Amino acid sequence: MSLWKGGYCLLCHEELEPDISWGSLFGKAEPANVCEDCLARFPLITGETCVKCGRPFAFLEDGFRSGDMCVDCKRWEDDKAWTGTLDKNIALYRYDDFIKEVIAKYKFRGDYVLARIFAEDIRKALQAFQYDDLVPIPLSEERLYERGFNQAEGIIREAGFEPFRAMSRVHSEKQSKKSRQERIHLSQIFNMEKAVESKTILLVDDIYTTGSTLRHAAKILKEHGAVKVYSLTLAR
Repeated sequence: MSLWKGGYCLLCHEELEPDISWGSLFGKAEPANVCEDCLARFPLITGETCVKCGRPFAFLEDGFRSGDMCVDCKRWEDDKAWTGTLDKNIALYRYDDFIKEVIAKYKFRGDYVLARIFAEDIRKALQAFQYDDLVPIPLSEERLYERGFNQAEGIIREAGFEPFRAMSRVHSEKQSKKSRQERIHLSQIFNMEKAVESKTILLVDDIYTTGSTLRHAAKILKEHGAVKVYSLTLAR
């Protein structure tokens, strides 16, 4: 009798090869949900990165680097209103065409099951942090109604953790429709809902673009007593 229950890649839908190992035989290994070919296409960030945002220096021209930071983060840190607001971001993947399409399927087309793809990498990345609560970047009620779920909460839950809803969000135009300068100069878009005094918070979101959303979240968390605010994003 075969123990192989079958399964298909969540991305290309090809049948997955059976995992023949002691872990799979005794139920100690999680079933694969992505084939080896698709898995190899995930652009994991490795090597030297910006100490603030996790941007890989290998894909950055020299003129866009300032010491151990990228120029973008240097500008944030040189601004007295924002210096030290976000302590550090770690991103899992480079934002190339493949990861852009995967996140779009998950985030905008309601394919919630795709959150499982990121679970193992999320669990590994979380080992680099010491934190009190995992706080997903919230959606406004209007945006939540449109999408049906909060993509940041889905990432946390599918990795096996419980999100802490510390903030709510004011409804505004989609970030993707704003220019870089408009994103950077946003008025505060979050409201506090739960106490974070003396806590170390780890924010979770899907994409780090300009860093504005994460810094606005970090700013209000620190204004309400958070000691440290880190963030983890799928892509940079």
